[in-house]
Amino acid sequence: MKRHDTPVVWWLVLLAAAGAFALTMGTRQTMGFFLSPLNTATGLGVGSISLAFAFGQLWWGLTQPFAGAVADRVGAGRVLLVGVLLVALGTFLTPFMTTTWGLIFAIGVLAAGGAGMAGPSVLMAATARLIPAERRGVATGVVNAGGSFGQFIMAPLAAALTASLGWMGALQALGFIVLLALPAAWVLRGPGPAAAPGAAAPAVALPAREAIRRALGTPSYLLLSAGFFVCGFHVAFLATHLPGVVAACGLPAPVGAWALGVIGLFNIIGSLAMGWAVGRWRMKSLLSLVYTSRAVAVLVFLLAPKTEAVLLVFAAVMGLTFLSTVPPTVGLVAKFFGTGNMAMLFGLVMLSHQVGGFLGAWLGGQVFEATGNYDVVWYIDIVLAVAAALVHLPIKESAPVRLRPA
Repeated sequence: MKRHDTPVVWWLVLLAAAGAFALTMGTRQTMGFFLSPLNTATGLGVGSISLAFAFGQLWWGLTQPFAGAVADRVGAGRVLLVGVLLVALGTFLTPFMTTTWGLIFAIGVLAAGGAGMAGPSVLMAATARLIPAERRGVATGVVNAGGSFGQFIMAPLAAALTASLGWMGALQALGFIVLLALPAAWVLRGPGPAAAPGAAAPAVALPAREAIRRALGTPSYLLLSAGFFVCGFHVAFLATHLPGVVAACGLPAPVGAWALGVIGLFNIIGSLAMGWAVGRWRMKSLLSLVYTSRAVAVLVFLLAPKTEAVLLVFAAVMGLTFLSTVPPTVGLVAKFFGTGNMAMLFGLVMLSHQVGGFLGAWLGGQVFEATGNYDVVWYIDIVLAVAAALVHLPIKESAPVRLRPA
């Protein structure tokens, strides 16, 4: 899509990117809703089925740097096209899989890999190229909120489809619904190494190996990646184990569902607010504030009485900080290196996030089995959040690194 410096085009780009993210992320996040029906139908056991979901967490992260590298070269449109088709195919085929390896292929490879190709690294980079630099913070906030909205709306849709079509029909219907994201591939198409009007740095696309070498030699980029690792740990632990936390507190099971819904709702607010704040304050300071807020909120939650009201307020605070780290992280990557290799370089930061996510989800289960509660993980989360708040302070935001051909 050609760029025109008009609000109409800006909002069309944002609608395409946010809509695609809502459909792919929302569908991916509802897959856990079908774990129990899959277990009943296949008899494989929750452990074996969970392996497919765990592999999907890692594969989603591993896919993004490679998808980003391709998008940097050939444009986001073609990558998004393939990604959306893979999400649809993997979701549609899941009910037909009766073995662990079959589920790993459908859920962990096809659906998760497609969601990675149509994920934040490609979508954020495409948006950054098509939106003026001074509006980039708000733009990434809107796109990020789209993913949050998808999580918020697709779960009840999956439940409604299951009630009317059965779980197999619901999965296949979701596979077709994902195809509504295909027009976004046309809107966000365009040459890979193009610069948005007002971009802070020339959008020079280097060979992937050279871009990675220079990025890994930039201390501020490494510190940013370390902080995003902590974000992944925190987010995956909450997404996976919050219902278990509710049960461990002796609260009714529906409170867990409400808490997840509150996180999704307030995540939209947090993403939009952070997108607005990125253009007004230093991004590294905003990230430090988010991680500090998480540490304080978790500590207060541990000390507070475990009532329904306390849990829902805690969920709201966590929702405000849940993925509000994304807009400033995207903004810093663009500020460091420009947009030429942004999809790949942000994809590497996302990979760090997903490694943290794998550990958060896995460690939560291990600790609960060993101790009967999640207290140890909560304290680890507090320590990591404080470390992340501190690790962003040395980032040199005012002196961006420019990737130029050697």
